[in-house]
Amino acid sequence: MALHLYRGGRLLPGHGIPFGIIFGGTDLNEDVKHGEKNKVMGRVLEEARFAVAFTESMKETAQRQWPHAKDKIYVQSQGIATVPNTTFNWNTFLQRSEINQSADNLHVFLLICGLRQVKDPLYLVDAFSEWHQEEPNIYMVIVGPEVDPVFTREVKAKVKRTAGVRLIGEMAQEDLHAVMKNCFAVVNSSVSEGMSAAILEAMDLEVPVLARNIPGNAAVVKHEVTGLLFSDPQEFVRLAKRLGGDPALEKQIVANGREYVRMYHSWQVERNTYGHLVRMLEGSSED
Repeated sequence: MALHLYRGGRLLPGHGIPFGIIFGGTDLNEDVKHGEKNKVMGRVLEEARFAVAFTESMKETAQRQWPHAKDKIYVQSQGIATVPNTTFNWNTFLQRSEINQSADNLHVFLLICGLRQVKDPLYLVDAFSEWHQEEPNIYMVIVGPEVDPVFTREVKAKVKRTAGVRLIGEMAQEDLHAVMKNCFAVVNSSVSEGMSAAILEAMDLEVPVLARNIPGNAAVVKHEVTGLLFSDPQEFVRLAKRLGGDPALEKQIVANGREYVRMYHSWQVERNTYGHLVRMLEGSSED
């Protein structure tokens, strides 16, 4: 079983091993635009016994690209389980992030992403920094692994000279969940997404979500119902300020988000689906 039709999938054909594939997001949103990669992905799908899309719209995109594969594409959303580290020290994290303020009156916006261009971590930085200068208790912390070394250097240089924005490296999942639980809101500013696990984890942890209005995010965030969607940095600041000044809106979004994850992103359902698909790989048709 491989995740990502190009990066994982291209390693599998031609070996006589039964395999299935899970679409990641950049494979369908970005790699399809490159002729050679598109061809490779088509070959992978020909040999795959099944393919899994997180959403109906991802399935439709794949079917348009590779009509020959339409009968082997299943839809299974990501299952979500969060396990915050109960011994995690928020004040220590703030010190490590060089945020020297009392935690009481602090609003930390958390952007979780691998440092690569498709995640666009610098999209909100200038607008956020302007806001921070008006309200010094507002911070944005970017957390994630250094995926693209050249782009990482650009991000580090920009963050270094920008007030109110901090950059932290990759963290253990339990610690990251504890950080999410303590922050004011989780932010997503990607250019394209398959299905952001960070958004869903935030909902599960009852933390408000502010996400860029792109198809992958709009598939899970319903504006003013399970989160807030913004189309440009100025709208982000406007919505973030509104969220900060409207406890009733925050309460409603958080409750709806948690319920949405419970209903549509059950890890038990996900486990059952993959159990069934793996048995298909074993050549067994028993359920």
